[in-house]
Amino acid sequence: MPDPIVFTNAFLIDCTGREPLPGAAVVVEDGRIKDVLPSGKVGPLKGDVTTLDLRGQTLMPGLTDAHVHICAVEGNITDQHRYLPPSLLAAKALRRAEECLLQGFTTVRDAGGADYGFREAINEGLYPGPRLLVSGNYISQTGGHGDKRRRAEWIEPIDCCIGMIGSIADGEAEVRKAVREQLRRDVDQIKVMASGGAMSPSDELDTTQFTVGELRAAVEEARAVGKYVLAHAYSDAAVRNAIEAGVRSIEHGNLIREAAARAIKEASAFLVPTMITYEAIYREGKRYGIGDHQIRKINLAREQSVQGLRHAYDAGCKIGSGSDLLGDMMAQRPVELELKAQVMTPIEVLLSATKVNAELFRMSDKIGTVEPSKYADLIVVRGNPLRNLRLFQDPANLSVIMKGGVLYKQAL
Repeated sequence: MPDPIVFTNAFLIDCTGREPLPGAAVVVEDGRIKDVLPSGKVGPLKGDVTTLDLRGQTLMPGLTDAHVHICAVEGNITDQHRYLPPSLLAAKALRRAEECLLQGFTTVRDAGGADYGFREAINEGLYPGPRLLVSGNYISQTGGHGDKRRRAEWIEPIDCCIGMIGSIADGEAEVRKAVREQLRRDVDQIKVMASGGAMSPSDELDTTQFTVGELRAAVEEARAVGKYVLAHAYSDAAVRNAIEAGVRSIEHGNLIREAAARAIKEASAFLVPTMITYEAIYREGKRYGIGDHQIRKINLAREQSVQGLRHAYDAGCKIGSGSDLLGDMMAQRPVELELKAQVMTPIEVLLSATKVNAELFRMSDKIGTVEPSKYADLIVVRGNPLRNLRLFQDPANLSVIMKGGVLYKQAL
């Protein structure tokens, strides 16, 4: 059993919703949180104890991201499979995962692209990275957001390699088969495309994709094995279709209005906004080879992202936190927290990236808060993020990053 690690003199934001605790102590043993001591007084412990004096720095749960694509290794994901062999793409993806961990994100949900091999490579300690929940191939209709063929390509759907490649399915029977195939490959959840998207070559944002029956078929197959479906969806109509079908997690939702927000709330589903990706691609997309048609769609989503979040917030929806960044733009992942603060309070922003995401992942008993028996996923921040959410944007402000009791950074 590993020796205990004790954090002392912490300004503790435990993300349970309680007020911060100055001068607290937290004891870590065997990869889990053993004790949380508001008084800061730690009793005797067995073994060679490592004490980390935080000197008033902020201790909080590791951040989580509900919408990553570690296999989106280049800015132009529409074409990366045309240029990168699978071996190089895999190597780049594992480096993207490591970068994510070193930003303070200790658990992430990959929303399409990564298969279980990436998850196991991290779990087995072959490569450092966050705890990874994988979706495998996302499921798309012909000509939908997951269909990478250009309009002039009269070829069969692309199914050549690992990475940002979808499974194309039309009709309930094909959807069931595609979902069952991903479940056979041991994914953690299923991703479907319920509307058009910005980065796809032949559709528009405000379209609906898949019928309610097709979406319900995906949900039924996932539920049959105790898993759930997340749906890429922008518009009111697409979101309402997904909710009617039983989808648990709505991704993006930039174009929603009151009706879709109410539907999400009434279904006790989750909304995962991904505001930073639109800002990043709008500013930088051209230099990564992203085309004018795609950037035009990105700007449409960008211009309505705050309004969409406001509708969800006013409706009382459960709001998670995601980024959806591509390639080198993943360096901007922590900016998502600042952008959400245009609508949400700082503590609500932190809860969205910790406690709420943990509930979405069905991992509330393991992560998301600093409480006894949970995984010792902890970060230490120089300063108080409740006063300044930009602190996360400079890696130098993270003095400690711990996942499962293992220190990946210690710069006190």
